[in-house]
Amino acid sequence: MAPLLELRNISKYFSGFCANHEINLTVETGQVYGLLGENGAGKSTLMNILYGLSQPDTGSIYIQGQKVKITSPKKAIRHGIGMVHQHFMLIPALTVVENIILAMDEGSRILMNKKAVADRILALSDKYKLKVDPYAKVSELTVGQQQRVEIVKAIYKDCRLLILDEPTAVLTPQEIEELCQMIRQFKAEEKSVIFITHKLREVMEVSDRIGVLRSGEKVAEVLPGETTKEELAALMVGKSVQFAVEKKAVIPGKRVLEVSDLSVAHKDGHMAVDHLSLSVREGEIYGIIGVDGNGQSELVSAIAALTKRHSGSIRINGREMSGASPKDVLDCGVSHIPEDRQHMGIAIRRSLMDNLILYSYKNADLKNRKLLSWPKVKGFTNQLVEKYNIKTPDLEIAIGYLSGGNQQKAVVARELEKNPSLLLAVHPTRGVDIGAVEFIHKQIVAARNRGCAVLLVSTEMDEVLSLSDRIGVIYEGQILGEMDQRDADIQEIGMLMAGSKKAG
Repeated sequence: MAPLLELRNISKYFSGFCANHEINLTVETGQVYGLLGENGAGKSTLMNILYGLSQPDTGSIYIQGQKVKITSPKKAIRHGIGMVHQHFMLIPALTVVENIILAMDEGSRILMNKKAVADRILALSDKYKLKVDPYAKVSELTVGQQQRVEIVKAIYKDCRLLILDEPTAVLTPQEIEELCQMIRQFKAEEKSVIFITHKLREVMEVSDRIGVLRSGEKVAEVLPGETTKEELAALMVGKSVQFAVEKKAVIPGKRVLEVSDLSVAHKDGHMAVDHLSLSVREGEIYGIIGVDGNGQSELVSAIAALTKRHSGSIRINGREMSGASPKDVLDCGVSHIPEDRQHMGIAIRRSLMDNLILYSYKNADLKNRKLLSWPKVKGFTNQLVEKYNIKTPDLEIAIGYLSGGNQQKAVVARELEKNPSLLLAVHPTRGVDIGAVEFIHKQIVAARNRGCAVLLVSTEMDEVLSLSDRIGVIYEGQILGEMDQRDADIQEIGMLMAGSKKAG
C-alpha cells in the first residue's frame, strides 16, 4: 500500500536564499510525523508548499502513490490536507461558526445552514474533546481556544492529513495534554498528522517518526524510542545545547516595581486582576506562573499603561504611575516583550531594520547632526542581528516574512538593548526553537545580573522554575502563593494553579 504522503526532492529558494534543499519525506497512513528544526530551518516553507501556499522550484508531491500538483489551499483540501498555522487565520469580529462558513467554498456557503454547521462543530468538539462554542466571538476567546477553532475548521472538511504548525506554542500544560489526546484519537481513525514543533518532550511523546531539518536540509530521521532530547537538540542546532540555565547569586537591590492592591477589569466587566500586590527588586527575576487567562495579560497591560486600572497603585522606580501614558512608562526605563508579538511587538509590514530602531531613532550616535545616518543605522542593526542570531536574508525584508521565532528574537533584541531598569517579559520564548530559547534565557539572566528587575510571565513551568528568583502563582487575578525558587515545590505550585490555597 502506497504511503499517504511522499515529498520527493523538494527545493525552494527565495532571492538566492535556500529555504528547502532536496527534501524527501514520507508519512504513512495513521502515522504522526514529528518535524523538528530551528526557526528558519525550512519547516514552515515545506508545509506551505504541501498546502499550496507556495510552489516548489524542484521536486514532486505524491498522495497515495499519485503525483499531484497543489497550487492552492483549496486543492490541498480537496486532497484531504488540512493545516493549522502558527499564526491563526481567523477574523476576530466574527463568531466561530461564521469563521468556519467563511472558510468553505463559495458554492457550499450559499447552501449552508448556520445551525447545521454549528451542530457539526459541536459534534466534532465532543468527538475530539476540543470544547468549542460555535456562537462565541473569536475576539473574546483565549489563544488556546482560538487554536481549537482552527483545528475544528481543518477537520470539518474531513481531512486525512492534518498539519499542525507549532501547535503547542500558545497552550497551557493542560491544553497541551488535551491536544495530544486529540492527536491520538485522530491517529486511531487511520488519519495522519505532521506535528511541527520546537518542544522535544511533546514531539517524542506523540510522534511515530521524527524528521529533523537544519538550514533547509533534512539532516536526520529517527524513531522516538531510539533517541534522546539531547540528541535531537544537537541535531537541530548542530551542537550540544545546555538545558539548565546558569545563574550566579545576586543580592537584590531596591524595589523597582511595586504593585499594591491592584484591580483591573476585563473587557467583559469582571475583575481580571483582583486586589493583587507584588514587588520586583533590582537584580531579581519574579516569575508569575498560572493557567493562561487568570489575569496575567491584564496585570502586565496595567503596568505598561495599556489598560486603565480600576483601583490600586503601581509605582516604577519610586514614581506613582497613576494616569501615566505608555510613553511615560517607557521613559521610566521599562522594556516590554509582549505576549502577542504580531499584534503588539512588531510593525509587521515594516522592515526588520525599522523594527529594530523603534526606540533608537533618537540616539545621537546614529545621526549626522539632526538626521539619521543610514550607514550608522545599518551598522547598528547588523550588530543586533549578529548578536541575537536573527536569521534573515537582509535588513530591508518586511519582518512579517521572517519565521515567528526570528520575529521574537528581534523583539527581544530591541527591548534588551535599551538596558532597561524593568523588563516585562511575557512568554518570552513562545514559538522559539530550543537553541534560541537557550540564548533568550541567557540574555534575560544577563539583564538581571546587570541589575534589571524582571517580571516574567509564562505558562511554561520549566521556564519559570529555571529562570526565577521568586515565584508567584496567579489564580483568578490573585497571587495565591509566593515562594523563593529554591523552596519551589511543583506539587504545591500545581495545586495553587488550580485554585487550592494549600497543597494536600
